Amino acid sequence: MRLGTIRPASGSTRPRKRRGKGSATGLGGTAGKGHKGKKARSGGKIPAWFEGGQMPLQRRTPKRGFKNPDRVAFQVVKVGRLGAAPAGAVVDAAWLRKQRIVRRRGPIKLLAGGELGVAVTVKVDAVSEGARKSIEAAGGKVEVPSVKA
Repeated sequence: MRLGTIRPASGSTRPRKRRGKGSATGLGGTAGKGHKGKKARSGGKIPAWFEGGQMPLQRRTPKRGFKNPDRVAFQVVKVGRLGAAPAGAVVDAAWLRKQRIVRRRGPIKLLAGGELGVAVTVKVDAVSEGARKSIEAAGGKVEVPSVKA
């Protein structure tokens, strides 16, 4: 046996269809493509989304509103919730998560609301102007990371 004499087992393969080679083949004339129409033409492929000319699904469904792709979904914390912090503590994402004030990961924004009686250092992603005044009035400090340009 030589490499050039290896053949598939008999009956394991079928002869390929020779389309358009005369009526004796059974696939002459239209070569198994039916008569005329886009699918009979060369390069006549119909895209998966084509619905036969009826109004396509993406055009017949109503469109409303606007989804801002640049929206930042902050977790909101009110200043009054920081009253549990001891004086001089550093309130950051880890501390807020440990106290179960915020539950999930992601950016945190501090909003005004409630009273803060202790001076704390706050390190969060965003702070409202009212919250900043409230913390600084209590003798605390606010550190917000600078925005990268």
